[in-house]
Amino acid sequence: MTINTIAFDLGGSSGKVFLGSYSGSRLSVQKVHSFKNNSTAINDSLFWDIISIYSNLLEGIQKASVQSGGRISSAGLDSFSNDFGFIDAFGSLLSPVHCYRDGRSTRYQAQIDGIMPPPLRHRLSGNQVAPSNTLMHLAAMAQSGQAFLLQNAHKMLLVPDLLIQFITGQAVSEYTISSVSEMYDFRKKGWNREILSAYQIPETLLAPIVHPGTFVGGLKKGLCDSLHIPSFPVVSVCEHDTASAYLSAPCAGDCAIISSGTWSLVGTEVTSPIINEYTYLYNIANEGGYHGAHHRMVKSIMGLWILQEIQSCLASQNHSLSFDELGELARDAKPFAFLIDPDDIAFFRPGNMPQKIQEKCREKYGATPESTGEIVRCVLESLALKYRWAVERLEHVAGKKLPVIHIVGGGSQDRFLCQLTADASNKPVVAGPADATAFGNMMVQLIAHGELSGIEEGRELVRLSSDIREYTPCRPEVWDEVYEDFKARYQLP
Repeated sequence: MTINTIAFDLGGSSGKVFLGSYSGSRLSVQKVHSFKNNSTAINDSLFWDIISIYSNLLEGIQKASVQSGGRISSAGLDSFSNDFGFIDAFGSLLSPVHCYRDGRSTRYQAQIDGIMPPPLRHRLSGNQVAPSNTLMHLAAMAQSGQAFLLQNAHKMLLVPDLLIQFITGQAVSEYTISSVSEMYDFRKKGWNREILSAYQIPETLLAPIVHPGTFVGGLKKGLCDSLHIPSFPVVSVCEHDTASAYLSAPCAGDCAIISSGTWSLVGTEVTSPIINEYTYLYNIANEGGYHGAHHRMVKSIMGLWILQEIQSCLASQNHSLSFDELGELARDAKPFAFLIDPDDIAFFRPGNMPQKIQEKCREKYGATPESTGEIVRCVLESLALKYRWAVERLEHVAGKKLPVIHIVGGGSQDRFLCQLTADASNKPVVAGPADATAFGNMMVQLIAHGELSGIEEGRELVRLSSDIREYTPCRPEVWDEVYEDFKARYQLP
């Protein structure tokens, strides 16, 4: 009997709906719907169009149900972390959904840090210190005269749980995405009351935490009637997209994993949280994973966002180029001419990315990359070097060697970046699957249905069901010299 599942994966630049069909030996994953997901600036604020996202979710669900002949066993939703919406007691949305790149947390950074300094927040939460964190935006709301929402809303729900509430009526907060909010307590395994108290966030505002594999509820009858589809249950999967992507890495364990998309999440799996002076120094995050030894230590790197913004700038000039076309231009450019720190705050906000890169290069080199190929080569080589730096810091903190780098997600399709990563790190790179988040999402659903025994069986299923490529490092001595210059130039610890 074939088990059909739906995976909804919302990223920072697009959303996708997948139909998965499990036959007992293979998992076939097919994209049935996709849409662009861009934030919109209003004055100094950035917002997601949550209504459009919801509408596309319904369209994808309807398409998947029709394609399966109405035989859907369950659905799971995942997305980027941090962002949230407020609902009243009837489940109605109370305010627009801000984008994590919104500058409000930065505007109130001094006041936020004055309430609780960053080293203490890291020690209590284990998370990275970043203006994008959920806590930072809630605290900024309190500072900017919007505390009434925190005090009067019925619930605050992170984006995938907000969408789940819309389609099922049930309000929950899934563990993996809650664990990166800077409000979770890994020691007590619940919401961190010391942090909530310091920032005057009512614990009643937050929904009860559920773990991956929980059946949350079925699609609402009225919704099914309007879509002309039968109801099916929604499973709480690893709703943080990085957690889902990591699950599908076939060579996990003692290897480094890079979930490569809008962000590059460089990490490894450990059995339990590691929180110390070095995780703070390197700004490494502890993030919840699936039950058992799948806790994640992750270093966030700006990732393909920089290239997406270059694409956007070129498109505005009527010169659209695909990622493959950008890669070809980069291959022809001179190597190691310019390097940037991809995590420079200048690259965090949208807008004219080529100019920002040129300005940073002028600061460091007294010259600038001029052609698109030179700019893209600068970005790709810089990403590969920053990956090496992150992997070395993870090895230090985890106390183990990570001999292989496994790249999953959309960036695994960029063969040039994969080869540069192998070369820069002098480690073999295993790349794929590209739809890693969908595979991980569906793995949890299949485990919940009793079709898979656990993650190890699921990872073997992914290996058999997807296209995996391997890259061997070349010229390590050349890269070693460039790497030392890169670290010194940007004063990386």
